[in-house]
Amino acid sequence: MQRESMEYDVVIVGGGPSGLSTAIRLMQLAQENEQELTVCLVEKGSEVGAHILSGAVIEDRALVELFPNYKEMGAPLNTEVLKDEVYFLTSDTGGVKTPNWAIPKPMHNDGNYVVSLGNVVRWLGEQAEALGVEIYPGFAAAEYIVEDGAVKGIITGDMGVGEDGEHTDMYMQGMELRGKYTVFAEGCRGHLGKELIAEFKLDEGKDPQHYGIGIKELWDIPAEQHQEGLVVHGAGWPLNESDSTGGFFLYHAENNQVVCGLITDLSYSNPHVSPFDEFQRLKHHPVLAKHLTGGKRVSYGARALAKGGLNCLPKMTFPGGLVVGCDAGTLNFAKIKGTHTAMKSGMIAAEEIVKAIKADRANDEITEFTAAFEASWVYDELKDSRNFGPAMHKFGMYLGAAFNFIDQNLFKIPVTLHDTTPDHATLKLASECKKIVYPKPDGVLSFAKLDSVFIANVNHAENQPCHLRLKDASIPLGSNLDKYDEPAQRYCPAGVYEIIEEAGEKRFQINSQNCVHCKTCDIKDPAQNITWVTPEGTGGPNYPNM
Repeated sequence: MQRESMEYDVVIVGGGPSGLSTAIRLMQLAQENEQELTVCLVEKGSEVGAHILSGAVIEDRALVELFPNYKEMGAPLNTEVLKDEVYFLTSDTGGVKTPNWAIPKPMHNDGNYVVSLGNVVRWLGEQAEALGVEIYPGFAAAEYIVEDGAVKGIITGDMGVGEDGEHTDMYMQGMELRGKYTVFAEGCRGHLGKELIAEFKLDEGKDPQHYGIGIKELWDIPAEQHQEGLVVHGAGWPLNESDSTGGFFLYHAENNQVVCGLITDLSYSNPHVSPFDEFQRLKHHPVLAKHLTGGKRVSYGARALAKGGLNCLPKMTFPGGLVVGCDAGTLNFAKIKGTHTAMKSGMIAAEEIVKAIKADRANDEITEFTAAFEASWVYDELKDSRNFGPAMHKFGMYLGAAFNFIDQNLFKIPVTLHDTTPDHATLKLASECKKIVYPKPDGVLSFAKLDSVFIANVNHAENQPCHLRLKDASIPLGSNLDKYDEPAQRYCPAGVYEIIEEAGEKRFQINSQNCVHCKTCDIKDPAQNITWVTPEGTGGPNYPNM
């Protein structure tokens, strides 16, 4: 069958902060230039914001540039940070509060806001539509179109394909959305971004990208415990018991709500580590428990984040388009935030695309973007913090923290550190590592995975092909189990992967309906055997207020 096709000036994949900032800036410039411009944005979630998960403390620098009067326009940045606290936890009950002078400068949050990034994105979506952007939620970009060596658009996923690959009564063929330029803003480890980076060799000469998995919960707490504007960060226990790195966050938002979470660096080496269970036991530590006790958990989610920084940043341009935002790795992990940098990368892309289209160009490589990006404050931020992640990976928790304190607070150390071992290659053999026995959840502060997935409002259409593809179905039991006790059972925060034993036989089971689209399996599988591809549009979590 011939696919239906629609033509636009610009096609954008992903309705997150970067994709929407690209779209908004395109239309703003078109209006300023009295230039006709058609912009289409597709978002795989059921609505704009449905798949957005972040801490989040936001720096409004990019938002001010996009909408100088954003407060008067009703943007949901209502809770200004009033106080920072940073802890180093030494045990399940002990810890040290870091004096204010010792907190690295990038971690100070004066003038920043505690927000629901999902709600900020929903607001950005409203602004984009008001400017004339055509937004299509529930449509997943399944593949990109390459003709004559250039990307010329995308194809949305077919709907109503059965698990057996046959068309069902609900079948609806995907569409071609063609553009003069296509912008990929899928978020961390976007499946098309991953393919583009490989096809166009965008990571040539770069360090491998590094990732963390962020697990987050939203709690309603008693009013007498609420301290609106309090921001708490910390590191140490429990991750240091397995020589893992990462850190926790706990933010007092508006309406007597607290968000808390744990970021576990996916460079960990002990295959017995379960980031989900590390977070569950972390909440019992007095530093966190005092904020949560008496409260009720109302939402849960998980998402991988790119944290490699400047050394891992791929080339962002290719013939016919750009990769921007967290998909490119623009997050500034030294600040533990990246929304403003992701937004700005999209805004710079928009400015260069408008110039190219005005010059009657199409489907070529906008090489001017690189110079514009490197002249921006985003690049300056990434350059200043380029050693943050590599120092932690190379030197460990204590020496890495000392290096970063000197580098960020006292003077810039005139070296550039590199970490050239990809996260999937860091696991040691299970037989060489201490097995971790996690406490059972108490149902008060700690919970089971499946109970957590339930409140992430995960939904996938039944009888669709599995979107978690194994390159070799024999590897989980034939190799990973013997070597690493099949770590997919533990690194997945949603109980997707199980080893089932029946009648003395073991089988590897994929519960794809549980998937929260975090992409951790695509990143951490030691054999790089799992490929995450987009399921039918509208599938996945539906995060409220996250």
